[in-house]
Amino acid sequence: MSRIAVPDPAAIAALRQRHPEVFRRSWRGRVVTLALLAALVGFAAFAMVRLEFSATRILAGLGRLGEFAILMLPPDSGDRAGAFLLALGETLAIAFLGTLAAALMAFPVAFLAARNVVPNPFVHFTVRRGLDVIRSVDVLIWALIWINVVGLGPFAGALAIACADFGALGKLFSEAMETVDRKAGEGVSASGGTVLHRIRFGVVPAVLPVLGSQVLYFFESNTRSATIIGIVGAGGVGQYLTELIRVLELQQVSFLILLILVTVTAIDLVSSRLRRALIGGQAR
Repeated sequence: MSRIAVPDPAAIAALRQRHPEVFRRSWRGRVVTLALLAALVGFAAFAMVRLEFSATRILAGLGRLGEFAILMLPPDSGDRAGAFLLALGETLAIAFLGTLAAALMAFPVAFLAARNVVPNPFVHFTVRRGLDVIRSVDVLIWALIWINVVGLGPFAGALAIACADFGALGKLFSEAMETVDRKAGEGVSASGGTVLHRIRFGVVPAVLPVLGSQVLYFFESNTRSATIIGIVGAGGVGQYLTELIRVLELQQVSFLILLILVTVTAIDLVSSRLRRALIGGQAR
């Protein structure tokens, strides 16, 4: 059994004299930390008061929620299973086409936002700020915009997802390109390759598995987003959900929720395996 080394007081004293700045307590840093914590607590208290947070209301709401849960059982399609399945297929189509369009648009733009591909700081700064502006608008807002532009329906939903994901995927793609090992690109350049050759053979093969994994994750997430935007009239199963909730057809609502849950779970399992296969293939 090894002994625990006891620090020598004389050695510690010598270190204090040699490096006093290391052992000096930073009171300024502590004050700043305490001030930030106090600000967070104060803001949380203000938010609770402003939003009329009440434990009594929560407990009363839980009782009401239990009543709704009882009314939702057992799930029943109400002889509309075929229509619900068609709407679910429409939701999946919205998510797939929106994600695909966003990935195709984001891929070339990401090269302009990557510092190791375009060294011009003005170009990649401008592109990145543009991507930030686009992704700062929520998909629900994009859905409302496109509904007023192209009308109600799934086409507006696909455009909304494409716009929202274009900004996010563009940022993620460019960050993935910036983390690529430079040795492959340097080898291509040393062999007499041009800048395009360096990008084609040094950057693209290294990032494609990562980009594919990100696109699969976004498709999985957009399946849920397509359900939400359907509530505002962008097509899909969300339209049925909002109609049934308004008329309190809760058994049909639970049937739809169960249908969505099964679909999302299946997509999650498939996409997880595909992501592991892509990342595993890259590692090998």
